[in-house]
Amino acid sequence: MTRPDLSLQSVAPLQASKTLGHRLGRRLALFLTHPTHVHSPSAAVNLRHLMACLQPADVLLVEGTTRISVAIKYLTQSTWSHAALYVGDALGQSNAAGEPLVFVEADIIEGVHAVAASAFEALHCRVCRPVGLTRKEAAQICATAISEIGEEYDLRNVFDLARYLIPTPPVPARLRRRLLALGSGVPTRAICSSLIARAFHSVSYPILPIIETVPDPVCPACNAEVLHIRNDCLYVPRDFDVSPYFQIVKPTLAAGFDHHRLIWADETVPPSHLVRS
Repeated sequence: MTRPDLSLQSVAPLQASKTLGHRLGRRLALFLTHPTHVHSPSAAVNLRHLMACLQPADVLLVEGTTRISVAIKYLTQSTWSHAALYVGDALGQSNAAGEPLVFVEADIIEGVHAVAASAFEALHCRVCRPVGLTRKEAAQICATAISEIGEEYDLRNVFDLARYLIPTPPVPARLRRRLLALGSGVPTRAICSSLIARAFHSVSYPILPIIETVPDPVCPACNAEVLHIRNDCLYVPRDFDVSPYFQIVKPTLAAGFDHHRLIWADETVPPSHLVRS
């Protein structure tokens, strides 16, 4: 009598379980990425000004308006819920509307993919620029992010973030950052900023490194600072904002802002003097 192959018998239930988990995760992802009304006093980005000031390897921080954005902003205690990397014309591709794909991001639904600037229209954004990069280093950062296009987002993180939506429980500040890495089968895919952190680490560019003070071997009475790269999964969008190694670039100022040309509501100005933005 032939003994049944137990390994084959266990494959079907395992595959069914994975399929069910994937479907549930995707449905939850669709729920969490549904736009909601978020009142913000901040002005939306001017796409024309934005595109005029961007350089390859710039990081675009975004104040999202989806349900999952609310969770990320709560956990990180920040305005910013999403980050994307500007790669310029490195991809040389366009979307169905003919718009060039100039940003690489990690999205819950689409995974790691490229998007056009119009994806951030009507959203409040901030440009964070790494200082001192060579063209070769900037190109390497962009190439590293582009090489991950097609990778899937780890949907298991969605369940962890969802727990903090309804209701939103109090979480100690010291634990918020590590909560973002819980439940992930692949820790480096915790959130979108992990993708960008890996790209910068490929050229040893600091974001918010761990700084260790050690005795200076040359000067016995002195100390030296040694930088250690943090785990990529522990980075969040706000880290690029508060990092001392990134410069904040404001598109409106870069476009040549002049307060003398502003028109205030209590002034009577002939139509010929109106300023077009």
